[in-house]
Amino acid sequence: MAHIFMATNSRNSTNRTARDDEGNQQKHIITVPWRRIERLSLHLNPSPNHHNLSQIEMLICAGRVKKIDVKVAELSSFMRGKHRDIQERVFEYFKSRPELQTPLEISKDEHRELCMRQLVGLVREANIRPFKYVVEDPAKYFAIAEAVGSVDMSLGIKMGVQYSLWGGSVLNLGSKKHRDKYFEGIDSMDYPGCFAMTELHHGSNVQGLQTVATFDPLTDEFIIDTPNDRAIKWWIGNAAVHGKFASVFAKLMLPTHDTKGVSDMGVHAFIVPIRDLRSHEPLPGVEIHDCGHKVGLNGVDNGALKFRSVRIPRDNLLNRFGDVSRDGNYTSSLPSISKRFGATLGELVGGRVGLAYSSNGVLKIAATIAIRYSLLRQQFGPPKQPEISILDYQSHQHKLMPMLASTYAFHFATLHLVDKYCEMKKSHDEELVGDVHALSAGLKAYVTSYTAKSLSICRESCGGHGYAAVNRFGSLRNDHDIFQTFEGDNTVLLQQVAIDLLKQYKQKFRGGSLAVTWSYLKESMNTYLSQPNPVTSRWEGEDHLRDPNFQLDAFRYRTSRLLQSVASRLQKHSKALGGFGAWNRCLNHLLTLAESHVESVILEIFIEAVRSCSDEGSKVALKLVCDLYALDRIWNDIGTYRNVDYVAPNKAKAIHKLTEYLSFQVRNVAKELVDAFDLPDYVIRAPIGLQAADEAYSQYTQQVGF
Repeated sequence: MAHIFMATNSRNSTNRTARDDEGNQQKHIITVPWRRIERLSLHLNPSPNHHNLSQIEMLICAGRVKKIDVKVAELSSFMRGKHRDIQERVFEYFKSRPELQTPLEISKDEHRELCMRQLVGLVREANIRPFKYVVEDPAKYFAIAEAVGSVDMSLGIKMGVQYSLWGGSVLNLGSKKHRDKYFEGIDSMDYPGCFAMTELHHGSNVQGLQTVATFDPLTDEFIIDTPNDRAIKWWIGNAAVHGKFASVFAKLMLPTHDTKGVSDMGVHAFIVPIRDLRSHEPLPGVEIHDCGHKVGLNGVDNGALKFRSVRIPRDNLLNRFGDVSRDGNYTSSLPSISKRFGATLGELVGGRVGLAYSSNGVLKIAATIAIRYSLLRQQFGPPKQPEISILDYQSHQHKLMPMLASTYAFHFATLHLVDKYCEMKKSHDEELVGDVHALSAGLKAYVTSYTAKSLSICRESCGGHGYAAVNRFGSLRNDHDIFQTFEGDNTVLLQQVAIDLLKQYKQKFRGGSLAVTWSYLKESMNTYLSQPNPVTSRWEGEDHLRDPNFQLDAFRYRTSRLLQSVASRLQKHSKALGGFGAWNRCLNHLLTLAESHVESVILEIFIEAVRSCSDEGSKVALKLVCDLYALDRIWNDIGTYRNVDYVAPNKAKAIHKLTEYLSFQVRNVAKELVDAFDLPDYVIRAPIGLQAADEAYSQYTQQVGF
């Protein structure tokens, strides 16, 4: 401390002398603006003594713990997962076929045709058949989807439409006769198809769809109709150019003998041919239009479908949850429209799982480019000394290091979600189905929103070179942005998480069982809702703050408080405003609750992943980024903890300091951490993000034609 005091006095003395000398030379005409310019210059060109002070501070920080030795191969092996081999097959195929790699500048129509050639080549030439894994091994399917999306996000989405949505609806909502008839054609790409759920006027509210499918008992057919322009099927991937079939979601209408004439049996899915298999022309009664140029993903041919009395065989009803007999009788194993609707959407949850998983893949690419460039780019520094890396600046660490920690946290959370989904598909356990539904909704919303924000931060952190299209941030940002809307708008999905939490909260007080994801509320909610301990609220030691028990308790305490308070508010407002009005009045509170819960679940999964790592060096590195993820989240919401005295002022200050220090530590191993993602340069495809930094500028100038 004495050294710091002396350095500070020396710096102040030097600055005063400089000001006095300058004042004598300028005959005391220094103005206030001049002083400001002088102070700014000191920030940009610090004096040698000021630099020595920074060195001392950094040495003190670095001296606290032993430097982490991260072995990239061991950490990468722990991260890669058991399906990395299939991803490498995808990467190698596109590396061997440069003509199939998406160029930087390409028109919408050319991109669509290239995307189709890419998918057909992957299936028929590389013999990578994703469709069979949709049923046999979903984890392998999601691994392929992540790799394909890394090659071109449009290709990843087109593959998802073909196999997860169109193909998945046939497998999950249909019966054996549908699988026998369509599986091979879907698998081989002979039957390219669409998933026609969203309408011009209805998206998230699927029960409000207006397209109708009326049964005609005279011909044993369903008649598909678009009753008005609001019911036009809109944003339908594969529809504008390539699709030959569509899974059309419509209200099933059965004729009755009463005055109503028809009975609405709720939304069902139907296989509707939309183009002739040979001529590829639209079939009679089917109008197909192009949705046009989009902000991103222009390799996907989104179109609009309108039906005018299109007749399909009765067998084209995907009848797993409801069937119609030849004489027009409706049968179902589920007792109500709402139950059937819930079961139908529950079978389509794989789309959310895939988006959460793939979104983190996008974040890995962006974080790798931004961090590698931030290590390469040097800017300013002490006089007469080499410039320093921009990642050595605390402000830059604050931007990127918590993001890197979050990328690791999301990696383990989305892998956990995939495992849960695979387990659900095998067991069909009802409790697990509900758990996966809520967890996939929460993670899809949280991860895609975080990634969308982070892509802009990554671009900004690379300055002007981040704005060059060749360095990918623009295309990544534009292509990924719609992930926040796909498979359910994020705000709607977070509300589903909040609804589940409130149901479980009510169930807790009735003594019932809770789903796996929410079990911590049952185990210790009373503890979390009790008054904070005035002793522990002041503990500020590093060991305490980095204790996973403290971190989890803090996350869970916040969630429990939010849950209790919003339940109380809803009850209070419902008396005057009714249920819907009360919900709307508390909506922001409910969204905060859902996000808080998702963060708690992510942290719990991350902590368990750290514990399960057998390589000691990797374990230490993972513990570091896990601590940064946890403490950064606590600091970002420190007002909540301070307002209820969960954290005393001295502890809040200690959390802030430790978060900055952990960011500094993560910076020291940032290169190794992004290298452990094991993304080859030909997948990253951004010259400023090359693993070999000395080639970055030459590759960059070459790719822009210099």
